[in-house]
Parts: sequence; structure tokens; C-alpha cells
Amino acid sequence: MMDEKEKKFLTVAPFQCAWRKDLKFREAGRGCVAFDAFAHNDVTLVFRENVGSQHYHYKRDNSPHYTVILGSHRNRRLKIEVDGKTEVDVEGIGLCCSSGFQSYWICIYDGLISIGKGRYPFQNLVFQWLDSNPNCSVRYVGLSSWDKHEDGEDELEDEQRDYEKWGLDNFLESWELSDMFFVVGEEERPVPAHKVILQASGNFPLSLSNEDVVLLKDATYPILHALLQFIYTGHTQISESQLGSLWALSLQFEVMPLVKQCGEAVERSKLNKKLSGSAGEYSDVNMYIEGHGLVAQPHRVILSLWSIPFAKMFTNGMSESSSSKVSLSDVSPEAFKIMLDFIYSGEINLEDSMDFGDLLLQLLLLADKFGVTLLYQECFKTLLECLSEDSVCPILLTVSSFPSCKLIEETCERKFAMNFDYCTTASLDFILLDETTLSSIIQHQELTVTSEERILDAILMWCMGAKELCGWETVDELLANSTPELIFQERIKSLNELLPFVRFPLLPYHMLKKLGQSNLSKHIHIFDNLVREGINYVEFGLAMAESDQNERFQHRRSSYKELQYICDGDSNGVLYFAGTSYGEHQWVNPVLSKRITITASSPTSRYTDPKALVSRTYQGTCFTGPRIEDGNKCAWWMVDFGQDHQLMCNCYTLRQDGSRAYIRFWNFQGSLDGKSWTNLRVHEDDQTICKPGQFASWVLTGPTFLLPFRFFRVVLTGPTTDASVPWNLCICYLELYGFFR
Repeated sequence: MMDEKEKKFLTVAPFQCAWRKDLKFREAGRGCVAFDAFAHNDVTLVFRENVGSQHYHYKRDNSPHYTVILGSHRNRRLKIEVDGKTEVDVEGIGLCCSSGFQSYWICIYDGLISIGKGRYPFQNLVFQWLDSNPNCSVRYVGLSSWDKHEDGEDELEDEQRDYEKWGLDNFLESWELSDMFFVVGEEERPVPAHKVILQASGNFPLSLSNEDVVLLKDATYPILHALLQFIYTGHTQISESQLGSLWALSLQFEVMPLVKQCGEAVERSKLNKKLSGSAGEYSDVNMYIEGHGLVAQPHRVILSLWSIPFAKMFTNGMSESSSSKVSLSDVSPEAFKIMLDFIYSGEINLEDSMDFGDLLLQLLLLADKFGVTLLYQECFKTLLECLSEDSVCPILLTVSSFPSCKLIEETCERKFAMNFDYCTTASLDFILLDETTLSSIIQHQELTVTSEERILDAILMWCMGAKELCGWETVDELLANSTPELIFQERIKSLNELLPFVRFPLLPYHMLKKLGQSNLSKHIHIFDNLVREGINYVEFGLAMAESDQNERFQHRRSSYKELQYICDGDSNGVLYFAGTSYGEHQWVNPVLSKRITITASSPTSRYTDPKALVSRTYQGTCFTGPRIEDGNKCAWWMVDFGQDHQLMCNCYTLRQDGSRAYIRFWNFQGSLDGKSWTNLRVHEDDQTICKPGQFASWVLTGPTFLLPFRFFRVVLTGPTTDASVPWNLCICYLELYGFFR
């Protein structure tokens, strides 16, 4: 197989798997790999959380993984396996070719597996499949081939065909029949070779005696490997930065065909750099951007080679055909300069920054506008890899009017639907979406929401063009002194179209009764009808059995269990729930049952006991001591729910131990990785706790409480009220509440 980006060849033996640590997704569960492959039978890719061994085989792997087999069963089927179990087995999609290399791409995005042919991802889509229980941990890509068939004769046939490929490449760096070896680099790595092959290709310092040794202390293994690969196979691949070293080594041993190829490649590289760095030198066009003046002086012929729009601009008799000045409007100068760099160098120089996402999106649209296909595809892939809950709305607002961005639009709608609570409360960007887009999201089969009330609130906010976050109660109060026409204005018609998407029969009965007596029901006819329908369903059920099949009476997909705060020290929290093995048996301290892990800022002792923090028994003395982090003194208790669980926390409870070291300055934080922390609530001179053994609870508000986290911690940021132990965090109980999965 050959990685398309780095152009590195890998030969994979049957029933083995090649793993490259650099061949991995930027973000777990999301990524795209484009490659060239050549195989007599099948091309198999394995996606795992960690790399496997060389002798790894996906059929014997019990850990979570995806396997995609192109050309299974003698190039007759396409198969996708999840953890060794076949989920997709499609006949007639024969992708593999035994006559030469072919280009493929495979994209995985939160369980959506897309497969296509060609060098450019997201073009020539062949097949798509969505995993209903997505594995969001896969990251590394393994390259394998030759899946096992039921027919033994097929395997024998393939084995015989494998011998047809027998040639010098089988002896590359092989100790079989070798009669000399190189010792390369400071690590003195031995690399075997064969005298007769070397002498036929160049001038090497070899003798007639056995086991000649050639010392190459100033060379590196990749350079020697590239040289031997050329000698044994007739081709090689190496990065541009190592090209000069390979040229020098091939010249030292007088491997003249390789010397010639390296020289030509170096000259091409110099030309590209000279062209890209020559501001005005030999240029024949001046590029101006409205509001920014002269931004570049490129070359017409270079631009025309990459871009049909530029070629037409310079040749079809337009003003740019005869003038050296080209003026552009509505173009980002930063994005335009990056596009020019790509045209001249073939690489994107886009550094991570605060506006990375905006610049990437501008670059994608610019590449689409000027038809720079390779740049468009690279931006497309990177944008999908970087897509997050915070960026989904701005991207939707930008790409919805571009037909070429339909796949991005659909992916964003799916991302929005799967994170509906957060996307409709973290910011008000969603009220700028058009009705069609919002309607598609609410009706999306992947819509995941904690309650129908969230959908009702989002529809009302969108229809009124809300200036700040609010719920239906706020709109109800406004209607006491106004009319729907004044509140919803031009979106009053959209309100009638969107309200039926709320599944009122699934709302709590007490809430339906309140809605039935609200101003919303009094002033909006369709709202009143829908509420009555919900009340009738709860009170009397449905007369017609077929109505139960109506989606309006079916609960939506939700991966969270709601665990609500009732009172201090109750048994409704997440930590108590973990102690019951998530509702499976009687309560056991979850630290002992290893359902959760609790760590402290100071070492474990009789008074710093993780089990005590979630115990149902009051501990008179329980604390964790201080430590220095990033130059600051702090103390903390941290809870880890494990890689399979997350919590959207909306409330937490603490209990003071028997001391008078009351906390006044602390933060309650959440994290996905235990390293980068988000403040969910900041306490500055909080006087709530004022006596030993006291319970205290705090509700979390704002968009951050809708973020799901695996880790939570209470971290002391200032001294306590006890001057003798100012940095001891003296709490003997912790409980968390919210939406848990």
C-alpha cells in the first residue's frame, strides 16, 4: 500500500498488518485516509485505538475496532466488520484491482464510514454506512490484505500467484543469501545487502571475502534505505528535506541513475521555491484585493495551470487579458496568500490559531471559487476533522448557499442534531439559520436531546429572533402584554410549521397542564391543539393501535440518563448511581467496585482516602493537601468516570468535614482528558459553608454545564479560613448530578 500524502510504499505480507505511528487521525473517531493500493485479492484497513503488532490479524482481535475490506471474496464483495463481526457484506462492489495501483479513500466520522475511489477524498463516493453505536476511539490505521475465504482452492491460487511477483524486491534488506552489510548511523544499525546486486548498480568498496562491512556513520538509515530500495526495486520515495542527502550518498557510490533523478528533483524544488518567493521577479500580473491593495505578484502561467477560472480570465479577452492588474473583491487576503503558497509549493501552511476554523473555511470557499481542486479537497478533509459543537453553526451559515459544500452541510446538520442541547444554548448562532436547515435538524434521525422541552424552547427562540437565552416561560410572560404577531413578526408562519415537530405527548404531565393554561395556548391556536393532544394521550392513551407507530408518540434517541438533585445527601446522584453498577445491584462504594476512580492532589493517607469522599458514612477528618501546578499553589479532589462514561453536570454537592477550614475560593471544573480543564463554576469569597459537617449544593448555569465531561474536580484556588492549614481541602463528601451516559 502507499500513503497518498507521503508517497511511501509498504509491502504487506498475507495475514500480517503494517502499522505506522504517523498514520493516524488528528482526532479520535474522526479522520480520512487516502492511499494507493495494489493487491491480488483484497485491500484491508483496520482502524483501532492503538497500533497493533506486525503479526496482528483483525479476525483474532477482541478489542474495539473497525475493519474495511475492499474486494473481499476474490474481488466480489465489500465488507465492513465491527469488533470482528460482519455488519456490511455487499455484493457487486469490486474495488480491488490486481493489474496495478489504484487510488482509494476511507473517511470515518463519529461512526459514519464513507468509502470512495480516486486520489481526492469526498469525490467518487462508492459506499456509506452508519454505525448505530459508533466507536469514537479509533485513531490508528493498519494496512493488511488477503482475507481468509471458505474456498481453500482460492487461497492456493492466490499463493501461487504470489510467487509470480518473486524478484529482487524480496531480497531488499533481507539476510537471506546476503554476503555483506552496512553499519549506518550513530546507533550502528546493521543493514544486509548482496555484493553482486550492489556492484551491478554502482561502485561500492567491496572485496571478494565474505561478510564485507561498509561503515556509514555520517548517514542515516532512511537515506540508506532509500538508496537500497532504488537499487533493488527501481524506485524509491523520500521527503524533500532528505533529497540532498540521498543525492550525496548515490553520488558517493556512483549509482548514476539515482544521481540523475535526485538532481532533477532538486532543480524542480529550487524552481518552485524561487517562483513562490519571487515577489515581482518574472511576474506578469499584480493581484489587488479591495480594501487591502497589492497583495501578490504571481505568474499567469502558474495560476492558469492550477485554475480554470484564472486561465479564462487571462485568455478570453477580459480586461485582465491585456492588463497586468487583477482586482478581486470579497476575498480574504490571508486566505488568498495561503492559496498562492499552495499553488506554488503544493502544501498548506495553515497554523493553528484562534481563527483557524474561520480561515480554513474561507480557504475552502476560495479554492472552490477558483477551482483549485487539490486545495479544496485538503481543506474539506481538514474541516471535517476539526468540526466541533462550537463551529457547527458558523459553518452551516456559511456553506448552506454553496452546492459544492453539500456534504459539509449534511455533516454539520448531523453534528448539530447529535448535540442539540449544547448547540441551542451555548450561543445564539442557531437563530440565524434558515427555516429549512432548522427543520432538517429537528427531524434528523440522529437527533439526541434530553427532553422535548429543549426543542420547544429552541423553536420559540428561533421564531422570536431571541437576543438572549430564554425558555418558553419567558415567551409566555411576553404574551401577557403583547401578541404573537409582534413577538414573532415575519417568522409567525414558521412557528406554525415548526411547532408540530415537538412531541408534546412525551412532555411530563404537570408541564402539559401548565402549558394548557399558558398565554401560548390562549394566543396560538396550533399550540393549544398540540398541548391538548399531549394531555389526551397521557390521560386516556390512544384509541387506535396504529397511532402508536406514529413517531410523534415515540421517544427520541437519547444517550443520557437524567439524575436530578432532590436534596443534600440524597441517593439520586451520579456517584451513588455508579455504586449500584448503574442500577444493576445494591450500592457498593464505587471506588471499591472500580466503577469510578478518585484521586487527590496529595498522596493517599488515613485522612486522604478516596473511598471516604463517596462514602455514605460521615468522616470527621477528610482532606487533601496542597501541591504546586503551573507555579500556583492548589489542592483538589478529582473524579474519573472512565472512558466509557460522560456527564453533563448541572448541580453538585459538597460536605465540610469536622474541621473549621472552610473553603472560600475554589473552582468546580470538567475535563475530557484530565489535562485541559473547563471552569463550570468559579467561587470567589463564597461564604456558603460556615460550620463543620455542613452540606452545600450549587446549581450550574450557562452553556458550559451542557458540555459532557469524563473528569470532574473541585480545586482550591485560595486559602481556607483556618490559618494553620490554609491549603487543605477539607471536604468529606461529593456528589454530582445531571445527564449521564
